[in-house]
Amino acid sequence: MNLMTLHSINSPNDLKKLTREELPALADELRQFVLDSVSQTGGHLSSNLGTVELSIALHYVFDTPDDRIVWDVGHQSYPHKILTGRRERMNTLRQFKGLSGFPQRAESEFDAFGTGHSSTSISAAMGMARAFQTKGENHVAVAVIGDSAMTGGMAFEAMNNAGVYDDLPLVVILNDNDMSISPAVGALNRHLARLLSGNIYSATKKGIDSVLSIAPPLREFAKRLEDHAKGMVSPSTIFQEFGFNYFGPIDGHDLDALIPMLQNVRRLALEGGGPQFLHVVTRKGQGYELAEADPVLYHGPSKFNPEEGVKKTVATKKTFTQVFGEWLCDMAHADPLLVGITPAMREGSGLVEFEKNFPKRYYDVGIAEQHAVTFAAGMACEGMKPVVAIYSTFLQRAYDQLIHDVALQDLPVLFALDRAGLVGADGASHAGAYDIPFLRCIPNMLLMTPADEAECRDLLTTAFHQPHPSAVRYPRGAGVGAIPSKELRTLPFGKGELRRKSHAPAGQRVAILAFGTLLYPALEVAEGIDATVANMRFVKPLDLDLIKSLAADHEYFVTIEDGVIAGGAGSACLEALAHLGINKPLLQLGLPDQFIEHGDYNLLMSKCGLDVEGITDSIKQRFPAVFTINSVLVGK
Repeated sequence: MNLMTLHSINSPNDLKKLTREELPALADELRQFVLDSVSQTGGHLSSNLGTVELSIALHYVFDTPDDRIVWDVGHQSYPHKILTGRRERMNTLRQFKGLSGFPQRAESEFDAFGTGHSSTSISAAMGMARAFQTKGENHVAVAVIGDSAMTGGMAFEAMNNAGVYDDLPLVVILNDNDMSISPAVGALNRHLARLLSGNIYSATKKGIDSVLSIAPPLREFAKRLEDHAKGMVSPSTIFQEFGFNYFGPIDGHDLDALIPMLQNVRRLALEGGGPQFLHVVTRKGQGYELAEADPVLYHGPSKFNPEEGVKKTVATKKTFTQVFGEWLCDMAHADPLLVGITPAMREGSGLVEFEKNFPKRYYDVGIAEQHAVTFAAGMACEGMKPVVAIYSTFLQRAYDQLIHDVALQDLPVLFALDRAGLVGADGASHAGAYDIPFLRCIPNMLLMTPADEAECRDLLTTAFHQPHPSAVRYPRGAGVGAIPSKELRTLPFGKGELRRKSHAPAGQRVAILAFGTLLYPALEVAEGIDATVANMRFVKPLDLDLIKSLAADHEYFVTIEDGVIAGGAGSACLEALAHLGINKPLLQLGLPDQFIEHGDYNLLMSKCGLDVEGITDSIKQRFPAVFTINSVLVGK
């Protein structure tokens, strides 16, 4: 496709030079460019095909970057990036030192706020709007929030607060495409989905009519009540009760509808009309038939040929997510009290088959992590056995509930923490780098770190049977390919295992304590330096007997983990040695005290010194004499 118009757009100022009549052609070019770019790099596709016209209209109408636009969630911002001077860098998307897949303040002045996690846009935009007023600046803050992000409690907290300021220069745009990564859930989503059909109460009306047909006076009363209720819960009423002026819904792919409406709401916001709310209806995958037909498949594809579409490949190894999903179904067959809970991550957390097989024991609570955790606590109070499937990064959002509602009451809730450690192209906002420190400090909490797929299944079973809150953390993707047992086996509670014994002379022995999947690079390193390797399995409770035993005949310790060093598993080992009154040098290896940017997973681990070469070099620098002696002994 000839992209003459798009190639002339290097900033919103260039966009504003176009006539309204030229914009539909630009939208076609931009949509094609998004498709071509993502098919070559991988990334989020469906959502970005759906925000093409909205992105054009926003930058055509608003005075960016002085007017601020906050995208929620940020993975729908590719068209925005292309229109704001980053078109030529789209071939670096989600690659090391390349463009982020999310808005990033350090990347562009047009990225007003980083939004890797959802439901934050209204709070952030409100803060910006109040700052404008405080400084006497005449700008507008815009929050573009998806319908699923709108289910998050923060969104409603922010709207409740924003309505207090009747002159606030804030515009909230609800991008209603009725499709999060998992199918959108909750009463609000159902309401929005039914809005355009005018069939709000059709799901129950037929049944009510049949019941009341035998009593005409009651039926007439119910009819009047229904008419009143419709008015009470219409979206204009809902959002106006929060203090917003509501407009819509309008077609989010119709530039002739979008631009005048955005001009109006911007004018109202600038003139002291208070917070404005515009309801826009879009379609994920718009303009690419394959993505329109299956927006979930095209949510975040790897590289593919747009002419052929995404090809489903047969993996040679099971991912940890698949291992969890199979375990959950097997354990549910074995224990009728098990329930599965996810905050809007059915596909990502591996619960698709569980929902099919156990629909009455499956709960997708929407993008509401705090609610998910306390909901699980409530179920545990009544004797159920909740398993909360959640990404490590998203559990951060429910930390108070984890402590106060689960751990303080010592409730047996199992947290299956997916995406522990680095997550490659998704970058710092999605890294599961902090769960070991923030979990191990909580009383009553148990924490396990499986080394491979087989051990993951066994530790999930072990954790499930504990009468305390527990977490099993595992990374994205596959491990070494260890085949899980078909049985529901438990492992000795709180006990690690020796995987290799050093044959170095007394006084020169190194013990490597490995947590999680870094056991396997540790074993490879140990072959080169003749070190002992322990697969620790448990961060809490830590295997003190194993540490004490190793301290008896090893002079040097190394801990390895794929989380942050500060407060992590290595710190737990240092505390244990101090508790035991043992003074031995210990080298802690893990993620550094900085946010790790996006890029290829193996490259990032290498940059952090957590590949075989990096681990070896760190041990060599810390214990040079031991390394030299032992390397000579093993012929290296």
